[in-house]
Amino acid sequence: MRKLSLIAFFIAMIPALMAQKYEITFTLPGVSDSVLFIGQHYRDGFIDIDSTSRSSNGTYTFQGKRKFETGIYVVYQRNAQKGLLDFTIDGSQRFSMKATADNHIANPAADIIGSPANQAIYAYINKVNSAKQQVKDIDQRKKSSDAKVRAQAEKDMELLTKEMNEYEDGILKNPNNYRFFQLLNIFKGPEVPESIQDKAVYYREHYWDGVDLSDHSLVRTPDLFNKMNYYFFGVLYHADFDTICRYADKVLQKVENDTLMLRYFMDFIMPRYYRSTKNIGWDATWCYLVRKYYLTGKCSWASSSELANKRQSAEFLEKSLIGAMGAELYMADTNQSNNPNDWISSHRFPQKYVILWFWDPDCHHCQEQTATLKTLYDSLSAAGNKIFEVYAVGYESDVAKWKKYVREHNLPFVNVGGSNVNIDYQEAYNVHGAPTMIILNEERRIIMNKVLPTKAILPFLEQYESQKH
Repeated sequence: MRKLSLIAFFIAMIPALMAQKYEITFTLPGVSDSVLFIGQHYRDGFIDIDSTSRSSNGTYTFQGKRKFETGIYVVYQRNAQKGLLDFTIDGSQRFSMKATADNHIANPAADIIGSPANQAIYAYINKVNSAKQQVKDIDQRKKSSDAKVRAQAEKDMELLTKEMNEYEDGILKNPNNYRFFQLLNIFKGPEVPESIQDKAVYYREHYWDGVDLSDHSLVRTPDLFNKMNYYFFGVLYHADFDTICRYADKVLQKVENDTLMLRYFMDFIMPRYYRSTKNIGWDATWCYLVRKYYLTGKCSWASSSELANKRQSAEFLEKSLIGAMGAELYMADTNQSNNPNDWISSHRFPQKYVILWFWDPDCHHCQEQTATLKTLYDSLSAAGNKIFEVYAVGYESDVAKWKKYVREHNLPFVNVGGSNVNIDYQEAYNVHGAPTMIILNEERRIIMNKVLPTKAILPFLEQYESQKH
C-alpha cells in the first residue's frame, strides 16, 4: 500500500513539475510606464508574449506558467519603435536584471542574478564596448604631432586587435555556447580574403554563407532582420536594376519553397521598393519581383485581390520604367488652342534629349527646381550647346494661374498644359505628384524616371553617353 501511495503522489505532482514557472524581474531606472511587455523580435517590430504592471517599488516582474523557447527576447513599452532591453532565455527562467539609466543593450545591465547566460552576454557586450572606447582613444593619439606617441598608439592598436580577435574566437568558435553567441557566429558576415581583388562582389556573393534559412527560429531574432535589411538596402542600395534582381534572387530562391521565410522577406522588402521615389531601378525591381514570385504562385499567402492589384500596378509602372518607349504627348501650349493640329509633340525636337518636366506652380519645391532648371537651360542656350529640350507640363488644373506663372517668370521651355492633350499623361508616365522628371534619349526611350538635381543633369547625360560607347 505504501508503494501505491508514493506512486499516486508522484502522478499527482506531474502537472506541477511539468508546468515550469517563470519569474523575471527588471529594474529599469528612468522608466515609469504602468505596463511593460515582453516580446520576440519579428522583422522591425515585436510580437507580444507577456505583459506586467509596475510594482510599488518600481520594478516589473513577469511571471506565469509556460516554457519559453531558448532565444532572444526584448522588454519594451507599448507603441515603442525600440526595445528597452534585450535579454536571453537560455536555461534559467527565474532571474532578475537591473539596467542602466537609458535601458538599452548598448549600455548593458549593471546587475544580473540567476541567469549565467545573460551574465555571459553582458560581460561580452561590456568587453566590446570597452574596446570601442579604447579604439577612439588610440585614434586620437594617432593624430599626435609626437612621433613616439603615434608609434605607441600603433602598437597599442595591434595589441588590442590581437586581444579582441582571440577573445571573440574563443567565444564564437565554441559550438556548445549560449544561443546568443551561436547567433553572433551565424550572422558575423563573410570574411573577405586579402587576395580578392573585387572585394565588394565577393562580399555580395558570400553574404548569406553560414546562415541556415531553413531554421525558422531565426525569424524571432533581431539578427535576421538586420542582415536582411542591410543586404537589400545597404549592400544593394546603389546597385543597378540587374544587379539588385540577381542578388535578390540569390537569397529568395533559397526560401521560395518555404512560405514562412519567403513571406518574412517579401512583406518587408516589397513596400520599400514600391514606394521609393528617388532610387533608380527600384520600381523595376518591384515589377520584377511581382512577376517572378507573386504572379507565378510562389507567394501562396497573397489573396486573389492582392495579386490582381499587384498585376495592375506592375502593368502601370512598366510603362514608365527605364528602357521603355516614352509615350508621345500632344498638348496645347499657353495659347490653349482646341485644334489638335496646333498641339505640340513631346518627341519632335532636334535636340538629342528631351526632359519631360511635370510641375505645379503652387508647389514650393517645384518652383525652386524649375528656377534652377531655367538657369541651366538659359546658360546652355547662350553657349549654343542646348543638348536637351524641356517639355514642361503644367500639372495644375487652374490654367490661368499656370499661364500667369509662366509669363511672370519668363520660362523659356516648351510650356504646355491644360486639358487639351491626346492621352492621360499621368497614366502614361506614372505621374503621381509634382515635380516628376522623365528624360528621353534620341530614340525617345526613357533613360531616367526620377527627379535629378539640376547640377546632376549634365553629369548624368555625360555618363549615359560614355556607357553607349
